[in-house]
This record gives sequence, structure tokens and C-alpha cells, in this order.
Amino acid sequence: MAIKAYGATAGDRPLEPMNIERRQPGAHDVVIDILYCGVCHSDLHQVRSEWAGTLYPCIPGHEIVGHVAAVGEEVSRFAIGDTVGVGCMVDSCQHCHPCEQGLEQFCENGTTFTYNSPISDPPGHTLGGYSQKIVVDDTFVLKVRHSKEQLAAVAPLLCAGITTWSPLRHWGAGPGKKVGIVGIGGLGHMGIKLAHALGAHVVAFTTSEAKRDDALALGADAVVVSRNTNEMAAHANSFDLILDTVAHSHDLDAYTALLTIDGTLALVGNPEHPHPSPSVGNLIAGRRSIAGTLIGGIAETQEMLDFCAEHGIVSDIEMIRIQEIETAFERMKRGDVRYRFVIDSASLSH
Repeated sequence: MAIKAYGATAGDRPLEPMNIERRQPGAHDVVIDILYCGVCHSDLHQVRSEWAGTLYPCIPGHEIVGHVAAVGEEVSRFAIGDTVGVGCMVDSCQHCHPCEQGLEQFCENGTTFTYNSPISDPPGHTLGGYSQKIVVDDTFVLKVRHSKEQLAAVAPLLCAGITTWSPLRHWGAGPGKKVGIVGIGGLGHMGIKLAHALGAHVVAFTTSEAKRDDALALGADAVVVSRNTNEMAAHANSFDLILDTVAHSHDLDAYTALLTIDGTLALVGNPEHPHPSPSVGNLIAGRRSIAGTLIGGIAETQEMLDFCAEHGIVSDIEMIRIQEIETAFERMKRGDVRYRFVIDSASLSH
């Protein structure tokens, strides 16, 4: 089926309108009319070839909310008209050890991501959510239970939400735990909201004094300006978990020194250059850990969406038309968004 989309034909080319083909639905497929698609920093990295291996034409977008338009004959969990979501993955092998554990994001045979992953359908790789429709295996389609008025702000939960939810759950954030969130952006603002809702004592770290009130409004119990050595020192040896959402190279020692015994610094930001090598002394002094974490599996993503619906949690967004995507990219690079752009997919028709 031919549909309208926005994408790029090269890393040095702006995104532009194009027509793409989606496969006809198979027995286990769900066809989704896309209502909204969030704009993730990963979209910018990939479409600009700032990450290696970009396949063109590149259609970004992996924070998708829409309505079911058709289902294959073997699909029983979804019906036409259902409100659904698609996140960062659209397939995996389903039989390796991680997949059997519900950790499809770590598929040993290669996760199929929502865009830029090799597939047999034309043009030979996946095309993402900056488009009118998408066809996805029903295993990778998620139920969205938020109200109609919240749907645009639900879209970023499919990446920013699960990227922060997964480590918070894995390392047991909740009552009696002290959790730090480094960076108050698209990921960090969701980390604050979710850690707060889980019942943890939440401390937000920012380089900007101007963000103190914003962080408190999002649900932080305290805010630390990381450039203030006295403020940092006041929290030494006290955190069970620090979630670092910053996507540029920086000193990790400042945060490992704040961990309690058996505390973990969990990294979700993928910097353009490696972080400076952390001090081993900080780690062995308190049996502390530095870990990495990548989105979450499908079951965990559904758990996150249900939790957010129950607690009224959505992202803070700014809606844009698809024709404004290049401006949005430039603003995102400058950090000029609170806290996530979301595309109104109806603008693709204009």
C-alpha cells in the first residue's frame, strides 16, 4: 500500500515528503493509522548518519500512537478502532534466551527496530513512524488505555517512558529507595515522573539553576546543581540508583561517588564520544556498579503504559506539524524543547 511519509535520502539532506510502500497485512499483522509520532534524539542521530550504518531512504520515528485500521486473520488481541502504540521494536527471533525472557530488545539473533533494520520487504529495511500508516506483527503492538485527549503526550512513552521505566523497575526503585535522575530533558523528565510515582525519594541533577523549579514541579523531592561541589558532596554515599540520561561525554566519577554500598549508576544516554575512564577506586570502595540499559521488552513496555494510564502520567510535549521537523531538530540539538516534540500525523496529508 502506498502512503505518504517524511524522510531523507542522505545524511546531508533535509527531511522531505516522499511516498513509501507498506506491505499488505499478513495473518498476524496489524495495520495502524498513525495519529502521533514522537521525535527522539535517536531520530536525528540516525537520519543524519551521526550513527553508523544508516540505510536510505531513512524514515525515522519509533514513538507511535494510532488506531487499528485492519487486522490479519490470526489476530485476536486487537480489533479495528483500537488505540495502540508501537515503540522501538517491530520484531525479534522470539526463540533465543533473551526473547524467551521477554527481553526482545536484547535478541541474540538481531532485534528488528522500527526503522533502519534490514527486512525482506521493500526497500529492504524498516521505515518508521514519520508516516501515515505502519504494519506491525501483533506481538509488537501495545494497548493504549489513556484518554483521547492524552494520546499525543502518550507517544513519547514508547521510547522515553520505557527507557527510564525499565531500569527503575530492574533496580527496584520504590519506597525506601533514593534515586537520582541526571539530566532534565526528554528522558530525564520521564525518569523523574516515574520514579516519583513508584514511591522513591527522587533527586534531580541539572547543570542549570534555572531548571530547579521545573524539576520540583515534575516530582523531584530535591534538586542538585551538579556544578555546585557543596551540593554534590552533601549527597555522598547515599543513592541506591542514579539514572544518567545525558547523551554526551562527561565525568562519571562525580556520580559513582554518590552511590551507597551496592548502588548502581545506570547509563541510558549514548554519548558521541566515550566517557572519560571512571575511577576504579570509587567502585571497589563501595561495591558500586556502572551499568547500561536499553529500552525494555514488550511485556515491560505494556506494564509501563498501563501504570502510566492508571496514574495519569504522560510526557510534557510540544506539538508540531511534520513540515516543521527540520526546525524541531535544530531546536532539539540546542535543548530548546520542554520536553518532547510530537508530530501531528494529520499534517502529512497537507
